[in-house]
Amino acid sequence: MMEGVVVKLPSFPFLNPSISSPSSSSSLPLRLGFRRFSASLPAVKEGSVSLGHLTRPDFPILHQEVNGSKLVYLDNAATSQKPTAVLNALHHYYEAYNSNVHRGIHYLSAKATDEYELARKKVATFINASDSTEIVFTRNATEAINLVAYTWGLSNLKPGDEIVTSIAEHHSAIVPWQIVAQKTGAVLKFVSLDENEVPDVKQLREMISSRTELVVVHHVSNVLASVLPIEDIVIWAHEAGAKVLVDACQSVPHMVVDVQRLDADFLVASSHKMCGPTGIGFLFGKSNLLSAMPPFLGGGEMISDVFLDHSTYAEPPSRFEAGTPAIGEAIGLGAAIDYLSQIGMQKIHDYEIELANYLYEKLCSVPNIRIYGPKPSDKVQRAALCSFNVENIHPTDLATFLDQQHGVAIRSGHHCAQPLHRHLGVNASARASLHFYNTEEDVDDFIRSLNDTVSFFNSFK
Repeated sequence: MMEGVVVKLPSFPFLNPSISSPSSSSSLPLRLGFRRFSASLPAVKEGSVSLGHLTRPDFPILHQEVNGSKLVYLDNAATSQKPTAVLNALHHYYEAYNSNVHRGIHYLSAKATDEYELARKKVATFINASDSTEIVFTRNATEAINLVAYTWGLSNLKPGDEIVTSIAEHHSAIVPWQIVAQKTGAVLKFVSLDENEVPDVKQLREMISSRTELVVVHHVSNVLASVLPIEDIVIWAHEAGAKVLVDACQSVPHMVVDVQRLDADFLVASSHKMCGPTGIGFLFGKSNLLSAMPPFLGGGEMISDVFLDHSTYAEPPSRFEAGTPAIGEAIGLGAAIDYLSQIGMQKIHDYEIELANYLYEKLCSVPNIRIYGPKPSDKVQRAALCSFNVENIHPTDLATFLDQQHGVAIRSGHHCAQPLHRHLGVNASARASLHFYNTEEDVDDFIRSLNDTVSFFNSFK
């Protein structure tokens, strides 16, 4: 090493790729020194400004330095960033009309109630539900799935009934049904992957039978980036007399989702993945199903009348929203929907498909990389994310070096999909995921940083 030159090397506790991912981030170096980054739009030819360039100024968090480098945020499948419009909506609620909903006759309560219920109508319109009463606000999509499991599931499933799902589901779409199956005697059946590393739709169709009561599937995989034909799956399930629950967490923020066209019985999504606040999600359920389901939680707001020996319950959606709800968060979600709708979901989807193909193509140039999921083609569209591994380098080491040396934020771990990773023969993967405010320049920065990272670790061989 040249005299006077100091090379800073971060601590990498997971250099051995055979070691499992950490259970917490406490063992990783913690760096909290963020500096504001004065961003300006890159020089582009007239008429060639992308959606990412146009919307990026709306997201203050993106314009900063992290660990001495310009932030490149590529962890959108975990959570999205929030535009100024959403931040302002939250601030305005708490500053101007903070109050509880549905309970007061004074101005602040009436204003809060109106805005809270308006947010519900915005969600219904956004996914084309037939009525806003089909939208139940929950803490997140996980709670929404649990709501269905513990109300519809426990009331309708019996020994021998079958729940069909896939090995590629998020833990939140597996664990609740494992618990319900244990309580009811129902049987869980799992669809595997086909040769293109997509849940085997042909096998799924063959698995659905007269014993099937429920099909639980994702719309877009948070690991494989694959998109399932939900309309076809719903037709097959309904022909067998089964219901369908769709995990739409990775589709609602990125494409047009029309629940009437899909004809799904239940659909769940989370606000924080669609530019809204954390702490709120929603369940869509067909009116006839929600009306027949018992309450999920007991307490205030979900009742009609309470007597000492019994209670009667409110109609949906109030029946499933016990206690003080996440009022500000719902209003913030409504603001996020306004923002996304103003851009246009088809426009977002078209742009992200271009980004998805660009990301996949550029990643393929990295030496010894393995990208999971289908290869994009004229007939196969990937979502704007790639899960991958680089030979003999642990994904957590990759993510740590990218963050500390380059300011690039990606995800590492099992992405709440351990059964899928076991099927793929790995215990973890790295994941870069994009949203409409990302650009090809973000991808280029990521690829340059990833190549530098790979070279760094290969230098130890």
